[in-house]
Amino acid sequence: MSFIRKPLNRRSILRAGAMGGAALATPTIFTSKVWSQTYLNEPTGAEVTFGFNVPQTGAYADEGADELRAYQLAVKHLNGEGDGGMLNTFSSKALTGQGVNGKKVAFVTGDTQTKSDAARASAKRMIEKDGAIMITGGSSSGVAIAVQSLCQEAGVIFMAGLTHSNDTTGKDKRANGFRHFFNTEMSGAALAPVLKNAYGTDRKAYHLTADYTWGWSQEGSIKKYTEDMGWETVAAVRTPLGAGDFSQYITPVLNSGADVLVLNHYGKDMVNSLTQAVQFGLRDKQVNGKQFEIIVPLYSRLMAQGAGENVKGIFGSTNWHWSLQDEGSKAFVKSFGQEYGFPPSQAAHTCYVQAILYADAAQRAGSFMPSAVGESLEGFEFEGMGNGPTLYRAADHQCFKDVLVVKGKENPSSQFDLLEVVEVTPRAQVEYPADMLGGELGNFNNGV
Repeated sequence: MSFIRKPLNRRSILRAGAMGGAALATPTIFTSKVWSQTYLNEPTGAEVTFGFNVPQTGAYADEGADELRAYQLAVKHLNGEGDGGMLNTFSSKALTGQGVNGKKVAFVTGDTQTKSDAARASAKRMIEKDGAIMITGGSSSGVAIAVQSLCQEAGVIFMAGLTHSNDTTGKDKRANGFRHFFNTEMSGAALAPVLKNAYGTDRKAYHLTADYTWGWSQEGSIKKYTEDMGWETVAAVRTPLGAGDFSQYITPVLNSGADVLVLNHYGKDMVNSLTQAVQFGLRDKQVNGKQFEIIVPLYSRLMAQGAGENVKGIFGSTNWHWSLQDEGSKAFVKSFGQEYGFPPSQAAHTCYVQAILYADAAQRAGSFMPSAVGESLEGFEFEGMGNGPTLYRAADHQCFKDVLVVKGKENPSSQFDLLEVVEVTPRAQVEYPADMLGGELGNFNNGV
């Protein structure tokens, strides 16, 4: 596979804006940079700074810790330290372990706290005070959308971390934002056939949903695909992020007539709600002549560890899993395991890949200018990073790749071996028209 940078077309020139010294509209919140720069935070020394903005506290802190481990590993590999990881399997060979565009990669970090305002503040600080050329991270779609908007206004690229809401690359998409992780539309498309085969078409579902953009999106996608195959939605109840105790929300399920509980929760919220649902005896019930079932649409290995035996037999979807046997996945698992002593989560995987993809795009473009990096990412097809052949679609900056359906293992071999892949859903099955989820990318912003 060859990688030839596309020539700038008329659309590219309009979106590039500042390429020839002409300036885009100056972001109102970023006015302290010198006007001699051709783009915001253009590196002039021997280093280039990445900004890693992850939840170090809050309901998604476990994912954040693993994301930060992955980012630090990516920096090592980019700078020629360690075994190189996925740089050895990546189909693009632009990166050689000598930094990016002749500069060593440095990084700064921020704590999103799984709160949009805190995440924007930490991203703003890394851009203004630390000179970050790119921001990446997050484990909440609310955070991702907020930071993506800020990065668009500021004039830096945002490489989204773990964000699953359709809105990130749908109604809230931005030209400066790119997502590798899959979305709820893909989860619904992948899960529905498996659920139909396992549980039939005559089911009554009760949804408990995290009350923010990801939960709403996940609920909507699962309802769409399960109702299309004959399931009835009995109720959909919103729950606050970080609730801890879900007993008041689970009790009504017992007398609702539902025979399926869909937990649109993630992180510690999923661990708590699933554990409490099992403690309430839901999985032992017979309703409507059927065994009561629980579904967790978005899974992670970290959540499975937290919930322990309660995940056994429960279906869900995931972006990636450490048990995959493709060469890229094996290389990453080996490298991460040697560094930290345990296998990586899907959060670690998507964040590592995003850091590498940004660096590769900058290297291929020969510049860190957002419009140039963005042009290198748009329509980029690659392999060797797990999940098979992958496309960064130009129209919405969403990656398309195979999606995994998993379920909790009945007989795990270790504390990490808790999920088994039951279906690798082909990319073609989860693709959808670029305009289906709405939104407009707008123009790249180079910041000055």
